[in-house]
Amino acid sequence: MRFLFLLIILIPALDIGVLLFSGKTIGVWPTITLIILTGIIGAYLAKREGLQTIRRVQEQLSYGQLPGDALLDGICILIGGTLLLTPGFITDVTGFLFLFPPTRKPIKFLIIKMWQRRINKGNIKIIK
Repeated sequence: MRFLFLLIILIPALDIGVLLFSGKTIGVWPTITLIILTGIIGAYLAKREGLQTIRRVQEQLSYGQLPGDALLDGICILIGGTLLLTPGFITDVTGFLFLFPPTRKPIKFLIIKMWQRRINKGNIKIIK
């Protein structure tokens, strides 16, 4: 919980600092244009990747398979799309990392490891 609180305070503060520096370096209008452009590109990528993931989930379900990997993709795409719609360059870079399939693989691996650790510690209980 402390870690989440730090992220909620630290990331926006860093984003504001980078935006101020960018506005001073390249100008206000180019900075605003970049923010809007990354939001538009991010929304397009999130929609495209999300639709592909939905198709993959439906395909796996039609073959009687559990869509575990595809659901993790969906979670990453949701997080990435949300970060890209948030104004700021740090959140945009992080959002793009969550959206692109090659960079999404290590993130999914880290998420699985984090969940496994929490399950092993007893923080998360699986009821069958």
